[in-house]
Amino acid sequence: MTAPSTHPGAAGTASGTPATPETSDLRLVVLDMAGTTVADGGLVERAFSRAAAELGVEPGSADHTAKLDYVRATMGESKITVFRALFGDEETAQRGNAAFETAYAELVDGGECRPLPGARETIEELRESGRKVVLTTGFSRVTQDAILDALGWQGLADLTLCPADAGRGRPYPDMVLTALLRTGTDSVRRIAVAGDTAYDMLTGVRAGAPLVAGVLTGAHDGARLTAAGATHVLGSVAELPAAIAESETPR
Repeated sequence: MTAPSTHPGAAGTASGTPATPETSDLRLVVLDMAGTTVADGGLVERAFSRAAAELGVEPGSADHTAKLDYVRATMGESKITVFRALFGDEETAQRGNAAFETAYAELVDGGECRPLPGARETIEELRESGRKVVLTTGFSRVTQDAILDALGWQGLADLTLCPADAGRGRPYPDMVLTALLRTGTDSVRRIAVAGDTAYDMLTGVRAGAPLVAGVLTGAHDGARLTAAGATHVLGSVAELPAAIAESETPR
């Protein structure tokens, strides 16, 4: 007679108690910032317009419109990657990105940065339930810290990550996988990812997360989020704890 398997993924244990599927216990939640937990309010577009003007792109021109459309389409991607795609050579891309970061920081310092309703409470609720929470962004570390400082969010999450911390930004899975490693999470099947852009969804899918939630408070609509791999589409990040709890309910 073959002994019952004690492997965590098996249907039962040696004691006869049904095993909990690995995917039923989500221990790490990776959250985007701008558009997901932090209100964007058009700050990215405004900062880009200032930076583009410094690079000689005339406001209101066809070139400006085309470039701004690209920025909207690639919301969530590392900003230096966006500038490389738009301006080609590295020197111009670096100048543009630096101008963007400066402009965005000035907007943040001017008080034009606020949390989305329920965001702080959601992060606190997730952590109180024993989950690790990591905040990620496509901005540089300097800009990310400026946002965290402005909101009084330093220390709110277990960890904060920007593309430079992980190697590559979205839509690559690097930040999610770096979050897994740094928090000691034991499997990608224990990760939930939430964001407002198609690139956030692709990042979660490519990292192997079983729950990838798109929120409708930012750049992209439900159809685009679903097409990019969202398993859930939520009105806001405040709905995420309930979605996670429901995903963990045995069926």
